[in-house]
Amino acid sequence: MTKINIAVVEDEGIVAMDIKKSLQILGYDVPFVSDSGEKAISILENKKVDLVLMDIVLKGKMDGIDAARIIIDKMNIPVIFLTAFENVSTHERAKILKNCGYLVKPFEDSNLKSVIENSVHNGKTPVSTAINQ
Repeated sequence: MTKINIAVVEDEGIVAMDIKKSLQILGYDVPFVSDSGEKAISILENKKVDLVLMDIVLKGKMDGIDAARIIIDKMNIPVIFLTAFENVSTHERAKILKNCGYLVKPFEDSNLKSVIENSVHNGKTPVSTAINQ
């Protein structure tokens, strides 16, 4: 069975490395980690990725929602937002995008795995999957 390739886009280095480590323990490949939407989009043009885990607050000029819009529309790669900010306006902005999910930090690895498996194996990402542990 081919491993699922998941990119991590997270502006906080320690958090990004923790997410990467969790993904690897869960059996996923992490081809790259980026701290900005611009860098992630550039890298994704040349990398095979099945899914992107995207923080909403990022370094650079675009936030995670703007980056996700480009990734979904131009590359057809599903995105799951990972964010510590659970507010209605951010959630509504993210919810508009097709092929994206939403997971509130902090989260358990089992919740992360469940959202990823649903996204990849069902051929779609659940819209607005908010899980708060």
